[in-house]
This record gives sequence, C-alpha cells and structure tokens, in this order.
Amino acid sequence: MKIALTGGIACGKSLFAKFLRELGIHVLDADDVVHELEAPDGAAVPAIAARFGRNVLAPDGGIDRPALAARVFSDTAARADLESILFPLVRSRMAGGSGVSPLQITIHIIPLLFESHWETDYDILLCIASPVDLQIARMMTSRGYSRAHAEARLAAQWPVVEKTARCHYTVMNDSTPEHLRDEAQRLVAWLKGQIKHEC
Repeated sequence: MKIALTGGIACGKSLFAKFLRELGIHVLDADDVVHELEAPDGAAVPAIAARFGRNVLAPDGGIDRPALAARVFSDTAARADLESILFPLVRSRMAGGSGVSPLQITIHIIPLLFESHWETDYDILLCIASPVDLQIARMMTSRGYSRAHAEARLAAQWPVVEKTARCHYTVMNDSTPEHLRDEAQRLVAWLKGQIKHEC
C-alpha cells in the first residue's frame, strides 16, 4: 500500500515527519530527494545549469538554491522549466522503493503532490493542514519572510483546503507540538487499521 503525505507551506510537515519516524514509520521526503539532486554531482545539476546559467551554481559545484529560487519564484515559465527537470527525477527516485520491509509502513512526503499530478501513484493520501493566518505567521517568524512574500509563497501552491478535500485523512496542525505528536500517534493507528483491513 503506497501512502503519500502532502500539505501547505509552513504546515509542519518536517516536525510531523520527525514524530512519525519516532513511531517507527519509514519516511521518504521529496524535499530531501531534491536536495540530493541539486547537491554537488547531483543528477539535476547539469540540466539546471544549462537552463538557468552558471550563476545558479554554488562554489562547491552544487546548485545555489537561494539564487535559483530568486530566478524562478516570480517567473511562471522558469518555474515550469525547473519542474520539468526535477519532477521526473524525483518521481523516479520516490518510486524506486524505500529498501525496507514491506511490512513496515512507509510514507512519502510530497509537498507538491497535486501540483505535480502524482496523486494517482498512491493508495492513501494524507494531508497536514493549518489555518492560512497561522501559515503566514510561521513564515514571518521562522523564515523571516515579509507578509507580502509569505502570501506570495502561499499563492504559488494549491490552497490547503483544496488538498484536504482530495485526501483520505487530514491532520490539523493548529496547536502545540505535543498536540501534533498525539496526532501522529492517531494517524499511525488509523493507517495500521487500513492496512489490516486490506490484508
């Protein structure tokens, strides 16, 4: 059974993934795969440099992520070009298997699950969500974004409410880390029930 977790920016995917790992869940994060692809000698580096120029290369030969982000964030065509490079590579890596026992629950974290149209690759779709005002506040506090930049980042993705409407299970992260840890426990219990039912 293939399981994907998506959600909006600043909804707490990384912290939730930490709690899932503590509960024995194997987690494969698409963002980590992108970092590997853009690292020195990463598979995506030559194509990205060819499309965007050597000024997006860091001194170590990997991709200078802030420089690349500045190039693509406000340019829809440039972002589409970057996605055309990264998405097939990420999808291939994510589909390649986690290397763990099939009896262990594996969750793929894919922030742009619906934007990339990969939802049909998975049997169970999960979403972690937060109120928009809280997403903006977190971006301003933890990432140093201005309100305008935070709102622009939100506008570049599907609204969380649309993602939750298409998922089988939603985790609402609008309280404390302790509450989110409890939500992770509830989700794992629910997933075990779903897997047992399938068996």
